[in-house]
Amino acid sequence: MKVIILAGGMGTRLPEYTEVMPKPMVRIGGIPILIHIMNLYLRYGHKNFYVALGYKSEIVKKYFKNFQKYDQSFKYKIKGKSCLITLSYTGKKTLTGGRLKKMKKFVNKNENFMFTYGDGISSVNISQLVKFHKKHNKMVTVTAVRPPARFGEISLKKNKVMFFKEKPQVSQSWINGGFFVSKYDFFKLIKGNATILEKQPLESVTQKKQLYAFKHKGFWKCMDTKRDKDVLESIYKRNKFKLS
Repeated sequence: MKVIILAGGMGTRLPEYTEVMPKPMVRIGGIPILIHIMNLYLRYGHKNFYVALGYKSEIVKKYFKNFQKYDQSFKYKIKGKSCLITLSYTGKKTLTGGRLKKMKKFVNKNENFMFTYGDGISSVNISQLVKFHKKHNKMVTVTAVRPPARFGEISLKKNKVMFFKEKPQVSQSWINGGFFVSKYDFFKLIKGNATILEKQPLESVTQKKQLYAFKHKGFWKCMDTKRDKDVLESIYKRNKFKLS
């Protein structure tokens, strides 16, 4: 299954690093968080990565030395595991929904695909996530996690998402942890470059009762601020979990 990684945002809350590089290239344990994310999917046999670039995309291009040109796949190895990577420029100011929609050209109409953000690390079992998505056969599956409330809040009734709200002031028990699985039809709910994925598209699919949540109770951490980066670095050094 193809994996789209949204890696083009400006990372304004991490200026200590993002003034000179895009957030997905900030390193944990000497390795860009983008590579850690790819390695998670590789563990479960998913080898085709489509990276949606924007802000400081040239830094990502330089990292992958066998990069040829945008929208052209190239071979790469992560911890000895082979994969195919395609870098696609989706605009410096394009928002998350618009960025995802620009990756539609890489997805076949009759296939499911996965997508995630370029700044979150987790121990989520990708195989179980995909199995769950195929079993309920709805349009979109979101991974729901339980850290402090700073992200999209999800209200659940069993596994059905009752509402999706981006970055609420007061959180309930489950929030948006990224790591989505989706049908091609989800692209139709995204209007254009200025669309925020976490607002109209996900709220709309929820209203249609086509958004389900895969509950992940294990490790999850988003690198949103310098403090988050420092916490991840500390966890990595203590070998409390394996990022790669």
